[in-house]
Amino acid sequence: MAKIETNPVVDAIRGSIGDLVFRHLGHQTIVGRRPGGTDRAPTPGQEAVRERFRQAAIYGKAVLADPASRQIYETADHNRGLPIFSVTVADFFNAPTVDAVDLSGYTGKSGEPIRIRATDDFEVVAVKVTIRTVEATTLEPGPAVAPGSPDWVYTTKTALTLGQHVSIDVTATDRPGHATTRTESKG
Repeated sequence: MAKIETNPVVDAIRGSIGDLVFRHLGHQTIVGRRPGGTDRAPTPGQEAVRERFRQAAIYGKAVLADPASRQIYETADHNRGLPIFSVTVADFFNAPTVDAVDLSGYTGKSGEPIRIRATDDFEVVAVKVTIRTVEATTLEPGPAVAPGSPDWVYTTKTALTLGQHVSIDVTATDRPGHATTRTESKG
């Protein structure tokens, strides 16, 4: 696709002329060829991508229909200069990440902090911590709190026995409901 500098003649063109399609995105005019069809059946990979886009469109439409969710995305769309539907679809396609789990303040006692850095292209809405024994028995699960984005803090509730080894699962969830888990060991 070609990008065209602002020109009063081109600014007035919307839609298609012949095989060219004129689109406006923010303050830019984008010109591309008219999409063409094919007689070939889609591959399983193409079908999977189409299904993901279908799910993203369903999510975007649900956000637009819900005034509270729409307001959250509208604030972001003004900052990014993109249409609200584009922001919702992009958010759907990007899962959150757990960038860091800081266990330096955790010695195995109750009331100690586990610090977490979780990020997303739009927003991390929840972080959950689960502490398990090496045999995978859950010792304690619970939500972390966000004193300052993107940092989260979980305060332990259970004291470990001396020398006990545990694994700590940290799961970050974004607004569309996608979750990413990172596991750290302690002991």
